[in-house]
Amino acid sequence: MVEGLEGAELNVSLLNTSCKPTPLSSQVILIDTLLSFIALLTVTLNLLVIISISHFRQLHTSTNFLLLSLAVSDLLVGFLVMPFQIFSLHSCWSKSAITCNVFIYLGFVLTCASVGTMVLISLDRYVAICNPLRYSYIITPSRAQMCVCMCWCLSVFYNIGILKDQLLQAQLSNNECVIVISYIAGSVDIILAFICPVTVMIVLYVRVFVVAVAQARIMRFQITVVKLNTVVATVKKSEIKAARTLSVLLVVFLICLSPYYLLSLGGQDTTTNAASVETWLFCCNSTMNPLIYSFFYPWFRKAVKLIVSLHILQPGSCEANMM
Repeated sequence: MVEGLEGAELNVSLLNTSCKPTPLSSQVILIDTLLSFIALLTVTLNLLVIISISHFRQLHTSTNFLLLSLAVSDLLVGFLVMPFQIFSLHSCWSKSAITCNVFIYLGFVLTCASVGTMVLISLDRYVAICNPLRYSYIITPSRAQMCVCMCWCLSVFYNIGILKDQLLQAQLSNNECVIVISYIAGSVDIILAFICPVTVMIVLYVRVFVVAVAQARIMRFQITVVKLNTVVATVKKSEIKAARTLSVLLVVFLICLSPYYLLSLGGQDTTTNAASVETWLFCCNSTMNPLIYSFFYPWFRKAVKLIVSLHILQPGSCEANMM
């Protein structure tokens, strides 16, 4: 514990410089505009997911409840955390230390809940593919909602422990809103919030892919000779699509979260200009999630058309066939 506090003190001492607001220039304005667009895109995409799943009753499934939780956390990241990062990127923090700590804590809770929900989605897909006959009994809407509540509660209490030094900090360091986290807490965080989720997701999705390929091979031996060529082409296409989806999912997740957690493991500050790229990559995972998890579903594209065309305002639109 003493070693952890020493790490936290070292972290603060690294920031012992006077805060100098970045002067406005064409480059600064361009960066802020780009980051603001990313935040707006994050809010828009996740809001579409929330409206789609909440409005249409046919989409009230166990899997979609998990997607809804993911969209809520990612929406709040785009609505609260990203604007906070934009404001802190070029300006001195003019608010109180309490406000600073609240924004930092919310950012950690929301991103942690997002990662946790991604793990739940991988578990859901694992049961659906590897044990399809018992899926409806194992994964029910009520159990999915209970798992979502547990995920959010664990995120709230877990980050209190990780950010204990940050939450106990009563004053700002040279008018800067920075993250104070000990080396031990950072090491624990990288194991529980990054290495473990990544390992679980990789193992489950590899297992899902292996089972899916095995089932496709079984289908080849059960089809008739007349339909052989057509079915084989369809199976090969599905195998390629599954492999592409899994690759995009894992690669984007690693690209977005790896740089930040590597800095956290090294006990470095994650809010200075030098680390702003890593922090924004971390947040941009919330932008990619609705693209990865939702745009691959045909029902989402259909729901977006109904939302944009305002057909959801018509009576009985919630009973529309989305499949």
